Amino acid sequence: MAEAITIARPYAEAIFKLAQGHGSLSSWSEMLGLVSSVIQESQVSALIGNPQIPSVKLREIIFSICGKKLGEDGRRLISLLIENRRLLVLPQISELYEQLKAQHESVLEAKIVSAFPLESYQLEKLVSVLEIKFRRKVKAQVSVDSGLIGGVKIEIGDQVIDSSVSGKLEAMAAALKS
Repeated sequence: MAEAITIARPYAEAIFKLAQGHGSLSSWSEMLGLVSSVIQESQVSALIGNPQIPSVKLREIIFSICGKKLGEDGRRLISLLIENRRLLVLPQISELYEQLKAQHESVLEAKIVSAFPLESYQLEKLVSVLEIKFRRKVKAQVSVDSGLIGGVKIEIGDQVIDSSVSGKLEAMAAALKS
């Protein structure tokens, strides 16, 4: 997986610079997200690795599925990725692009895992506390994991804030063993 990220990084940086120069950060997000979801479909991904499908046909298939939502620059990117046999790294390109966009917009991505579904007011309060702590806008991605027993686990970048019951029990067990 690290190799795919290494391959994807220069593409993502170039796309970001292009989008930033044209003031089209959001439209590129939509295009990259769309094409990423298209190539991850089982029928399309089977075509990508098939040596019997010429690159021209693959390009036509992707263009027809995406329709007018894929701009001229997006079509050039897809053509380039197909020519260089790099189409399968498009999801990583999209992910890296989103990270660059969030960094540019001073937005932190927070993955919040809760033991129970959070009410909207609870999520708003948690996000506001995180925004104060990190001094940046926080965009929350929330999921539920009943295995936490109670509390929340928050991942922002490489930082993890684990205030879940299961996390505290694991820490207590580790302390007792040492």
